[in-house]
Amino acid sequence: MGAVRCALAGLGVGFCVILMGAKNAPAPAPASADQVLAQAEATAKAEHKKILLVFSASWCGPCHMLERFLDDPTVRPVMDKSFVMAHLDVMENKKDQLHASSPGGEMEMAKLGGGGEGVPYFAMLDDTGEWITDSKMPARDDGPPENFGYPSGPDQIDWFLHMMKKAAPDMAAEDVKTLRDFLEKHKSL
Repeated sequence: MGAVRCALAGLGVGFCVILMGAKNAPAPAPASADQVLAQAEATAKAEHKKILLVFSASWCGPCHMLERFLDDPTVRPVMDKSFVMAHLDVMENKKDQLHASSPGGEMEMAKLGGGGEGVPYFAMLDDTGEWITDSKMPARDDGPPENFGYPSGPDQIDWFLHMMKKAAPDMAAEDVKTLRDFLEKHKSL
């Protein structure tokens, strides 16, 4: 019995050492923007869907709110009917060993019109990766469009639902209502 306890204790110590080493190890490099988009396009074509491409950063509070919204069990099935979701990490701190930007992510973000707009920025694309609409809504004062990030205010929620109708015109009315109800209830997550 003593030998079994000793062996289990040794395994426990070994496991702790492995976990401690993993905690301090740099994160593996994320997939490149080209890889993420190629996979999203292939899936979108096969499933006859559009692509929702989200640009975010680990340090960004509104990015986490958008992620929680998209992953919510009432929202995710609605979004999955029309979209393949893809994510690119951008604007990460180069000294942060736990988080890294997706190679080519910031260039892709700029190509789609979101460069310099902050995060989260998201775009809806067709199954070939062509832009349909994005999270830059028209300014009230005839200024340039502004990225709203997480749709928390009434105008932002309306614009988000406008985006849905533009990118997924066949989305059922009850699904649009599900999205609106969730956003109006959870203005901050």
